[in-house]
Amino acid sequence: MAGDIDPDSEAPGLGLSYDAAARAVVARIDTGVPTSPITEAWLRAALVSRGWGNFSVLENALTLLLAAYHKGSPVEALCIARVEDATFEIVVSDDGMQALLTLFPAHGGEPVGTDRVMQYLADMGIVSGIDHEALNAVIAKGSGAEVVVARGSEAQHGEDGRLERLLPAVRDRTPKISESGQVDYRDLGDILVVHVGDALMRRHPPTPGQAGRTLTGELLPAREGKSVMFGGNLPGTQMNAGDPDILEAAITGQPVEVRGGMMVEPVLVVEAVTMASGNINFEGSVVIRGDVASGMSVTATGDIEIGGVVELATLDAAGSIVVRGGIIGGLGRKDGGVQMLRAKANFEVGYAQNAHIEAGDCIVIDDTAVQCELVATNHILVGRKKRGCLIGGKHQATLSVTAKEIGSAQRVATVFEMGINPAMHKLMLDLAKSRDTKEGQLLEVGKLLTLAQQMPGKLPEAAVSKARQTAAVLEQAIAELQEQCEEINRKVGLAMGARVIATQKLHEAVEVRLGERRFRVPSEFAACAVGLDRKGNLGLLAVDEEEGDPSV
Repeated sequence: MAGDIDPDSEAPGLGLSYDAAARAVVARIDTGVPTSPITEAWLRAALVSRGWGNFSVLENALTLLLAAYHKGSPVEALCIARVEDATFEIVVSDDGMQALLTLFPAHGGEPVGTDRVMQYLADMGIVSGIDHEALNAVIAKGSGAEVVVARGSEAQHGEDGRLERLLPAVRDRTPKISESGQVDYRDLGDILVVHVGDALMRRHPPTPGQAGRTLTGELLPAREGKSVMFGGNLPGTQMNAGDPDILEAAITGQPVEVRGGMMVEPVLVVEAVTMASGNINFEGSVVIRGDVASGMSVTATGDIEIGGVVELATLDAAGSIVVRGGIIGGLGRKDGGVQMLRAKANFEVGYAQNAHIEAGDCIVIDDTAVQCELVATNHILVGRKKRGCLIGGKHQATLSVTAKEIGSAQRVATVFEMGINPAMHKLMLDLAKSRDTKEGQLLEVGKLLTLAQQMPGKLPEAAVSKARQTAAVLEQAIAELQEQCEEINRKVGLAMGARVIATQKLHEAVEVRLGERRFRVPSEFAACAVGLDRKGNLGLLAVDEEEGDPSV
């Protein structure tokens, strides 16, 4: 039996020897000698016992040797294991920024030393970013596959300059919509008042960046960050006399964050708006502690904040409108007259009844909206704090309408028009036209500056300086217009995912329109949404899913 033969002894008729010249173990089979059954395991054990266990074993040779031995066939000299020195290869990544070492282990031979690899790297021209720790570790281990032993350093481009707000809780008239089209419905809060000399914003300069290097030491230049400038029209502000990077208040009023910085608007505070006070038309923000009486109007270039109730009145603000109480309009009333309730930014109200409300951003109603017409560029939310019933009326929003309960058990007609509206399409065209005009102006100014550079002294220095300033202003304006165009285009994409969402109940007869598509809710449903599914069909969806019947 094979197990009866000691691996330290010779099998009958089988000789194993080491050929120093060939650096190999050679097997010999003599004929005419009785053999004993041996196995591959015995052969491997025999190699180990003789000090050749770490040699590279030739599998096919072992198979041939076993077959010949058991047949009694003679073998003069068959190499079954050999000494192999460690080898390695180094490959440079496609981007030329990494050197990857693969180390093949030694089998009884010489290992690869660090000096040898370092010399090979030098011969390849790799002189920068060598990771000595990683190299020493793989050498000590004796093997490794695609180990990064040298890295180039990427260029670190400079950061663009930025404007840092120095005040907390400042009203922002630049709507910020997430990638998914959502918006943060935070309460606008009370109007904040600053005084002359209060710091508003700090301008941070761009950073120069840090150059990188390839593996061969080639310099990779870094791009400097772009400068940012305060906008040219920031009323109520001034530059700090000791630090031109600090924007401060020049008047007492409400700070409002706008594109390119912050402005300060005057604030008018009145107890109520009645026949006794007269209508209000104010350049700034208006705070009304009480009510706005029927037939009165309040117009402001800033925000309007009302602590009480508005009934059959007009509110028009270039900023946001906040009504802590409610609004009662004249829709459906013969004596309702004509009222306008419009905010260029957000419109927040406690409750609304028979009111036509427009907002350039979002409409947020804390309690209920009954028989209203709500028109918002982005979102409508009913029920942020209380019941959340949206009953009757016709409503428009680009991205979403959300309420706890939509429609009523009496099947009151409640209609929603979602998606892109004509005003947004017109805005897209106007922005593109304005951008093209300014790019044309910048091209002309650029020609003047090129001439001044090619022919020094030909143009007055004052004219050249003014041209540089004009170019900087135009570049800033073009960048802002481009940013607005990109935001509109993003919103167009988001509009295809517009939703009407009932978080608790959706009643029969509610109608949703999206472009040419129409959907009328056939019966009462629990929490669900109406929007386009992946096939482009307008219908019921689960609130938390992209498509599918809510099966309620």
